[in-house]
Amino acid sequence: MTVAKRRPNQLAVPDRSLMKDHGLGKERYPSSKPDFSLADIRKAIPPHCFKRSAAKSLTYLAIDVLLCALLGYASTWIDHSAVPRWLAWGLFWPAYWFWQGAVATGIWVIAHECGHGAFSESETLNDAVGLIFHSLLLVPYYSWKHSHRRHHQHTGSTELDEVFVPNVKPTGTKAPGYQKYAIYRVGHILFQQILGWPLYLMFNVSGHYYERWANHFDPSSPIFTTKRERLEVVISDLALVAVVAGLAAISRAMGFVWLLKTYFVPYLVVNHWLVMITFLQHTHPKLPHYGEGEWDWLRGAMATVDRSYGVLDYVFHHIADTHVAHHLFSYMPHYHAQEATQAIKKVLGDYYAYDNRNVFRALWEELGSCSLVSPEEGGPAEVYWYH
Repeated sequence: MTVAKRRPNQLAVPDRSLMKDHGLGKERYPSSKPDFSLADIRKAIPPHCFKRSAAKSLTYLAIDVLLCALLGYASTWIDHSAVPRWLAWGLFWPAYWFWQGAVATGIWVIAHECGHGAFSESETLNDAVGLIFHSLLLVPYYSWKHSHRRHHQHTGSTELDEVFVPNVKPTGTKAPGYQKYAIYRVGHILFQQILGWPLYLMFNVSGHYYERWANHFDPSSPIFTTKRERLEVVISDLALVAVVAGLAAISRAMGFVWLLKTYFVPYLVVNHWLVMITFLQHTHPKLPHYGEGEWDWLRGAMATVDRSYGVLDYVFHHIADTHVAHHLFSYMPHYHAQEATQAIKKVLGDYYAYDNRNVFRALWEELGSCSLVSPEEGGPAEVYWYH
């Protein structure tokens, strides 16, 4: 694709044709080296967008925790004798599971910001908040913090990226025919959305290839390369042991069924959103991946796509609809990301990827069309596209 040249300091208007066609138009997003730099992008963003406020971040966190507490309290009335069983199981429990899972996903996002240093200026506060709240969601905070950092360092690289790394095949290779069948897609979606997150943590499923078994709980896993990282893995493990012990005590006191309804089903909902959001951020039929000879950090960071989840964008703290900005400046707090996104569009132009399809439609279609990548015939040997 030919990219019109412009001066780095010019603010080009983004090409809206891709957005109008849901990001699935005939043209692909550019894969050639841009004529602007990361510094050019940063200059376009108002300086206050990079300011981190512990008070503001703690306020967002407190609101989410309060909402979780209120939802938990409301759930204690669902099984009241005055509530018909059909109404309890047909409406109230599903509504509780959906909203508790959504709000807890927002807490997950804030803890994720702690790992990036975007929560506050204090690394100690960042890690303390991240460790507590990720552990409460059964996430090994430090372990994931380190692997996620490497994902941000190598986004879009088929050699070094850490998550949702597609299989690279020779030019002309076609995706397996069974992917077009609904039964396969339904099974894949159920498997991925329910088990994808724990399988990634435990067995590195869909992650970067390592010579030996890699997981997020073993300090000697090849994911972790320094003495400090391995020590912090142990800290994460101990925090998870404490949370699991607490859950076991609650189960003995309140009953396993109560714990299942109140905690574990919303936990599965969090896992669902986590996997779906991450998958769709990094999987799009018109975005490139790069081999070792072509990859560079800036093009890799731009090989992500913004998508909207409607009202849930606010609940999820805009982790999905401002993801391009997040990959360019991961230390930027979420409450400035929308403003920053509007600013960077003017510099990125055609490189800015946005898909306004319904996200569940996109999940269905991407699972059928985005399984392997290969070079385009006549194109660069290490620029890969979904086929």
